[in-house]
Amino acid sequence: MSGNPYSLAAFNLALGIVAGYVMHRSDFCIAGMFRDMFLFRRFTMLRSLLLLVVVSMVLFEAARLAGLLVRYPFPLLAPPSLANIVGGSLFGVGMVLAGGCVVGTLYRVGAGNAASVVALFGLVGGSALYADLAPWWSAFTRATALPGATVTVPELLGIAPTIPVLILAGGAGGFFWLWYRDGSWARNAAAEGYLQPWKAALALGGIGLLSVVTSTMPLGITTSYAKVGGWLESLLLPGRVDGLAYFHSLPLQLPAVTPLGGVPLSGGPAPAVDAIAIIQLPVIVGIMAGSMLSALLLREFRIYLRLPVRQYLSALTGGVLMGLAARMAPACNVWHLAGGLPILAWQSIFFTVGLLPGAWLGSILLARVVAR
Repeated sequence: MSGNPYSLAAFNLALGIVAGYVMHRSDFCIAGMFRDMFLFRRFTMLRSLLLLVVVSMVLFEAARLAGLLVRYPFPLLAPPSLANIVGGSLFGVGMVLAGGCVVGTLYRVGAGNAASVVALFGLVGGSALYADLAPWWSAFTRATALPGATVTVPELLGIAPTIPVLILAGGAGGFFWLWYRDGSWARNAAAEGYLQPWKAALALGGIGLLSVVTSTMPLGITTSYAKVGGWLESLLLPGRVDGLAYFHSLPLQLPAVTPLGGVPLSGGPAPAVDAIAIIQLPVIVGIMAGSMLSALLLREFRIYLRLPVRQYLSALTGGVLMGLAARMAPACNVWHLAGGLPILAWQSIFFTVGLLPGAWLGSILLARVVAR
């Protein structure tokens, strides 16, 4: 590994710590946002998610115009396939059943939530399980790819990204002002140290920008779950990983290096130290550490073990589904909603289209089966 990977890893660890701290203080959980919308008709948290998307959209475009982006569209984004919708739907079911998405699970693990620990094991297991399905799913993805499709909407329209960004951000800004006037941004909470979700959205938008500028990619962590799963498989079942083509694939293979650290942009799901490991693994550790720090400072760190068996089973099932779906989509909700969607990437739009009915179905299952 050429360059200086330690500087990039340290920076991403710091980003993860800040993100985990912010998400814990605000309970910024995307799974909870969709669950609250479908089950309780509560939209306050979902407004904050929309703010995160729009803020990221403006920040990414400003960075592009300033020449701060090495790669645009971002690496690992590709033309869409109907498989993105299917993967998004499965992910939506999984994140609600798990009680948190891929990052929501991490910050809850940091705060001592035992069910989220089970969901995390499910995420790793589901990501590793995908290796057996990869040949079939790759064929399905190719068969359902849209002919002549581009990576982003502006590319298809043949226009500069600035035009749709100004239109969409301006339209969203009107709603933001109305919600500000009627007090819809604030969430009633008397907890000590609580951070309003809209403030968390602004902070997470800034974190996403720093990630793109320093590593060329928005925040994303799920390929590293596959790496960890492959490493565990190699320990328990020697030789199995070598026989699975998925672990030999290189979805990231570009003739460029990261702006920070000069790490070659090459890597994949193999249990090896590459660009993906250096970028993602420190973020995973950082989110858990930042959340734990927040919980300890608030004297709220607790290990909750006495939970209904149904809740543990739901967390495990949801984690496995998320792990599988994040490879099928490909990538997770944070990557798509806070990374691809702000630059109007087709993959992320399709993922979001699938995520909505999936989260609805997951909410119904949660209410009627898990929490009955």
